Amino acid sequence: MTLSVWALPSADMTTEQEKNELTQTPLLKIWVPWLGMGGCKLSRRRGSSVPQLTNSPTLIVMVGLPARGKTYISKKLSRYLNWIGVPTKVFNLGQYRREAVQSYKNFEFFRPDNEEAMQIRRACATNALKDVVIYFSKEHGQVAVFDATNTTRERRISIVSFSKEKGYKVFFVESICDDPDIIAQNITEVKVSSPDYVNCDKDEAQADFLKRIECYKQTYVPLDDEKDRHLSYIKIFNVGSRYLVNRVQDHIQSRIVYYLMNIHVTPRSIFLSRHGESELNLLGRIGGDSGLSPRGHKYATALGGFIKGQHIKDLKVWTSHMKRTIQTAEHLGIPYEQWKALNEIDAGVCEELTYEDIQENHPEEFALRDQDKYRYRYPKGESYEDLVHRLEPVIMELERQENVLVVCHQAVMRCLLAYLLDKTADELPYLKCPLHTVLKLTPVAYGCRVEHICLNIEAVNTHRERPGNVDVTRNPEEALKTIPDHF
Repeated sequence: MTLSVWALPSADMTTEQEKNELTQTPLLKIWVPWLGMGGCKLSRRRGSSVPQLTNSPTLIVMVGLPARGKTYISKKLSRYLNWIGVPTKVFNLGQYRREAVQSYKNFEFFRPDNEEAMQIRRACATNALKDVVIYFSKEHGQVAVFDATNTTRERRISIVSFSKEKGYKVFFVESICDDPDIIAQNITEVKVSSPDYVNCDKDEAQADFLKRIECYKQTYVPLDDEKDRHLSYIKIFNVGSRYLVNRVQDHIQSRIVYYLMNIHVTPRSIFLSRHGESELNLLGRIGGDSGLSPRGHKYATALGGFIKGQHIKDLKVWTSHMKRTIQTAEHLGIPYEQWKALNEIDAGVCEELTYEDIQENHPEEFALRDQDKYRYRYPKGESYEDLVHRLEPVIMELERQENVLVVCHQAVMRCLLAYLLDKTADELPYLKCPLHTVLKLTPVAYGCRVEHICLNIEAVNTHRERPGNVDVTRNPEEALKTIPDHF
C-alpha cells in the first residue's frame, strides 16, 4: 500500500518551539514504499504487485533512436517539474554505461550481436532502475526520468513489470524523427562533443555515431498504436510537428503532455530586464506601484536604443500591469503586451515598507522570511512559491514564443531565471537581478547561455544577501546587516 504521511505540529510543542516554527510550514508529503512488512496484516502475497494509488511515483521512460532529442526532453522536463515543485531526477543510461566501461572505442559496442556488450548494457539498466527505487523510497522523489533508447519491446515490457511490482506509474515519451537535417544538426551540435568522443576528430566522431544509430535501427520497435494501446504515452514527431497521446492517467501526466506540446527548438533569444529604477526604489521601499525615477527614465531610453541595435526579428515585449514596467516599455517604441501574472510579488501588510520598517514593526516576520525565503508568505500577501505557480502560464507561453523581451520585477525575474537556469528553490530568492541590466538568454543544447549587459545608467542596489543569523531572537543590527544602501 502507498501511504501519505502529513507532518502535523506536536500537541505538546513548547512556546519556544512555536516561536521557531515558520508561519507557513509546508505539509511534508511522504510516499512510503511497500516494504513487505513481515507479519503485518498489510503484508502482500509473494508475486503480487503494489496497488497504484493516486500519489504513486511516476517513471517517465524515454523511447527513441539516438540523436532524437531524448536527453534534451529529459533535462527540460526535469527542469520544469522541479521548478513547479515536483521533485524530479533524470537517470541517464549513457552515464551508467560510461562508468561501467571506462573508455569508449567505437560503434561495435552497440551491435545487437555483441553479447558481452549487451550484458553490460543490461546491467547498467538494472543499476539505473535500482537507483530509481532509492530515489523514490529514500529521497522522496515523485518523478524519475529514465533517459535511454528503450527501443525494444522486451526492454519496455520489463520496465512495465518492474514498475508494476514497485507500484509506480509509467509514462512513455517517444521521440520519432525522420528529418535528416534535424538529426544531422543534433549530431553536430551535441553528440560529437559528448564524453564518448573526447580528443576525437569531429568527422570521425560523426561517422561513428551514424553507425551507432544503424545498430539501434536493427532492433528498434516503436510504440504500436494497437499492441501498446494499454500503455500511457506521448509520441512526438519531428520535434513537435505532430503529437499522439494515449491513456493519460493523472494530472501530473497531463501537465507533462501540456508542457511537451509547448516546447520547440527554433533558435531564439529571451531578454529579461527589470523596470527602470522607481521612486520607491530610491527610498528603499518594497512593492508599491510608483513610477520611474529620472534615472529610471534614462534607462528606459537606453533600453530602447539597445533593443533597436539588436535588430531582433518579430520581437514580443511583455510587461506587468504596474506603472514602472509600462513606463519602461513606452520608451521602446514598439507594441507591448501587459500580463497581470508578471506583477511583482505581493508583500501584503509589508507593501511600501523599508526593511528597517519591517524589522521594527514585524521583527518576527522578518526573521521567519529569512529562515525560508522561498516558502514564507507575507501576511495577506504572497510567497515565492505562490509566485512560481502564478508564473507557470507565462513560462508555457514563453516556451511557445521565439524572441521575447520581458520587462518585469526583481522577484518575478528571479523566478523566471530559476526556471531557465535550473536553479533550486533555495537558490531562487537570492539570484542577483540588478536594475538597469539586460540578461540575454540563448537556449543551447541542454540549457541556456547567459549574457549580462549593463547599460551604464546608475541605479540603487536592491539585492539583499542571505543573512547569517535568522533566529527570531536576533538583535536589529544583525537582522539589518545585509540590507542594501538606499537614499
